[in-house]
Amino acid sequence: MSLAGAWICAAQAQGDPGILRRAVELRESPAPNAASLAALPAQASVTRLAGRQGAWIQVRTAADVTGWVHLFDVGSPGSPTTAPAQGGAPSGSSALRGLTSLLTGGASGGTTVPTTTVGIRGLSAEDIAQAQPNAEAVTQMEALRQNEAQARAFASGATLVSQTVTPLPSPPAPSNASMAGGAAQ
Repeated sequence: MSLAGAWICAAQAQGDPGILRRAVELRESPAPNAASLAALPAQASVTRLAGRQGAWIQVRTAADVTGWVHLFDVGSPGSPTTAPAQGGAPSGSSALRGLTSLLTGGASGGTTVPTTTVGIRGLSAEDIAQAQPNAEAVTQMEALRQNEAQARAFASGATLVSQTVTPLPSPPAPSNASMAGGAAQ
């Protein structure tokens, strides 16, 4: 093994520092219904380890307990997304968890592939390719649906002002030549 490879392995064994964005349960395995090892408060320090399954990452607590948390619940120290929004929940994390649950069918499995995006650890191409709809998450989202009257009542209570927006023009219909060319490919 090269010196660089040894350094990367040592760094992964030690892990990256992280801060919990909200209070969470440290899980025994990477699943929302797995046994809870500990209740962790928001802003608790954790160490991200190399383990990753779907939308779950393995972490070690300050008390040296190793378990699993949802990747959207862990931020980098000093990151603006680490601070809780009003109401104690980090802005956007619930929506991201719901989206991940919707795409993964509420369960995780398969190979561990580290994938990083700017600001958060993201889903791998394999996670996205194997995504299945989660009917329970869709039902929960449908329960949050608002009609026009409810939206207007909320807007007037928030002192929002109605504005008329010109719709975008419709895209041109594809020509027969481009459709034939697309079918041949």
